[in-house]
Amino acid sequence: GRYGNALQAASHRGCDKIVEVLVSKGADVNAQGGVYGNALYAASDEGHDKVVEMLLNKGADVNAQGGRYGNALQVASHGGHSKIVEMLLNKGADVNMQGKYSSALYGASISGHGKIVDVLLSKGANVNAQGGRYSSALQAASHRGYDKIVEVLLSKGADVNVQGGDYGNALQAASHGGHSKVVRVLLSIGANVNARGGKYSNALQAASYGGHDRIVDVLLNKGANVNAQGGEYSNALYAASFGGYDKIVEVLLKKGANVNAQGGEYGNALQAASWTGRDKIVKVLLSKGADINTQGGVYGNAVHAASARGHYKIIEMLLSNNAM
Repeated sequence: GRYGNALQAASHRGCDKIVEVLVSKGADVNAQGGVYGNALYAASDEGHDKVVEMLLNKGADVNAQGGRYGNALQVASHGGHSKIVEMLLNKGADVNMQGKYSSALYGASISGHGKIVDVLLSKGANVNAQGGRYSSALQAASHRGYDKIVEVLLSKGADVNVQGGDYGNALQAASHGGHSKVVRVLLSIGANVNARGGKYSNALQAASYGGHDRIVDVLLNKGANVNAQGGEYSNALYAASFGGYDKIVEVLLKKGANVNAQGGEYGNALQAASWTGRDKIVKVLLSKGADINTQGGVYGNAVHAASARGHYKIIEMLLSNNAM
């Protein structure tokens, strides 16, 4: 069944009296099975500290593996159950044990539980442990916008430029998430504004795609390469054009973005804007010298891209500018 055994079910529900009876009748406190792996994990998941204490006193393996997050410490850290986290650590839980979602520190950081982050670090958690979707606790906290946790992690030696994860690095993660305060903190510590990697290749492209104009300004002022190539959207101008962020498009062009840069599924910014129906951006790009007949991308050129989606206003604009 879902719980594997009666003890796990009672532990997950916080039924301490039933847990007590089952254990006194010989229930195996370390029995494995079910979606929660074991009784200790099940109780830790739901924050039932009385049950956790009871199970530990009866010999539950504090480092037993199982469940979605891998172990009791990680699930308690992710869930924000600080009392249980301290209880588990005092009973010998391995603070750096890895699970499906990396480490306990990662779990607390991604969920915004600052108090638990402090406790784990004081117990020797590896601030640069790798693993999970965001690769590190710093990248996880950066993408979620937890600036206080970001500051704590950095003060404890987190590598601001470590590579890995969906967004390549912490700066790109914060830029994609739209967290300007975190972006400023990371840059002040020495984050490489032009670091490559991740889905968007660089922080500027991530911020441009997300429509975060304040962050785009900050990154450019810190020396971000406006024409850096790579990532899912090829370059920042293409990303902003595809997303429909005309203010960012204008800022990028003013900073020297190449209006005819090639790359991406639609070949260039003009074709991307034409396909998505961004008539205001198409007008801006044309006024800045976009080559209306450049070939490339899945639709060949801007007119074909606009035609494929039925954007008549853009088609008329392109044809009036001598599109072939």
